[in-house]
Amino acid sequence: MKPEQPATPMTPESTGLGRLPRIWQWCLLAVLSVILAALLEMAGIPAGLLMGPMVAGALVGMNGGTIRLPRQFFFCVQVVLAMMIAGSMRPDLFATFSSNWPLFLAVILSVIGVSTLCGWTITRMRILPGTTAIWGSSAGAASTMLLMADAYGADARLVAFMQYLRVVFVAGAATMVAHLWVSGTETETATRWFAPVAGLPFLATLAVGIVGGLLGKLRVPAGAFLVPFAIGSALNVTGMLTIELPQWLLALSFALLGWNIGLSFTRSIIAHARRAFLPTLVSIFVLMAFSGALAVLLIKAAGIDPLTAYLATSPGGLDSIAVIAASSDVDLPFVMALQTARLLIITLIGPVLARFVADRV
Repeated sequence: MKPEQPATPMTPESTGLGRLPRIWQWCLLAVLSVILAALLEMAGIPAGLLMGPMVAGALVGMNGGTIRLPRQFFFCVQVVLAMMIAGSMRPDLFATFSSNWPLFLAVILSVIGVSTLCGWTITRMRILPGTTAIWGSSAGAASTMLLMADAYGADARLVAFMQYLRVVFVAGAATMVAHLWVSGTETETATRWFAPVAGLPFLATLAVGIVGGLLGKLRVPAGAFLVPFAIGSALNVTGMLTIELPQWLLALSFALLGWNIGLSFTRSIIAHARRAFLPTLVSIFVLMAFSGALAVLLIKAAGIDPLTAYLATSPGGLDSIAVIAASSDVDLPFVMALQTARLLIITLIGPVLARFVADRV
């Protein structure tokens, strides 16, 4: 008779919570997430259903947790969020962009330029090994930058740490700004989690999202989000599809996205990146401050409301900003259009720009 295998294989990280069976780690994560999300929701914090699970995931990961969100689940999250945002797109958005495209392009390129400058500065100061800081400082396209960093011999773990730390700080700042901006002006409405859903539109929404997501996985950076978003937006704007998603599915997707970000902060990554923590924070704050200045430019030059401008210029990640924008009283299509344009442009020129700078350090 074969000996029984342990529920959680012991690894170098199997300390603290890592000694618990995986099922208990998931249970602890779920309980913590519910408590934190409930507290944030009661406090009126936008995207509490994202931020609560994100904080819970970070607490579990930094205390030795060994669980990770399966890739299949994250694919489903991207599809659901893509279709949610696609449902808010409207035809007049293209007219807004066509009349202001030089300003929007300047905003996007300046964010990319400042993030690259931050990475170059950290690299020149020899704070991080090799060209790690150049890839880690990119304001988006994290998966592409990780692949490029690995091919260039940079430390992929440090690149991942820099990318996810930026996402956490940007998401946290955007959440607090949204909370402070709407404080005292919101009207409390009860959320009907299990309200009736139109069956055929719901199934059609899922079908379009899943097919688009699968097509997007065929060598398209961030394709599992961008392709269903593009297809869903086109069908929604033309009236060919009514996008229908239940509140409980959206809440679950927000939580899974929070877990995917939070669980990335493990003990080994934190210890490995200790020396880079302060310089990384400084570069993140510089980028966030610069993005805030660009938001002021949008307010003055294009008449965009302040909260919409701030979320539109926030330097990623696309999915977390989408959740925060959807939970706030902003022009969601405008936010997503500018965020998507930034991601597409940085995906196209970011790796080339980073490689160009890396070759000259």
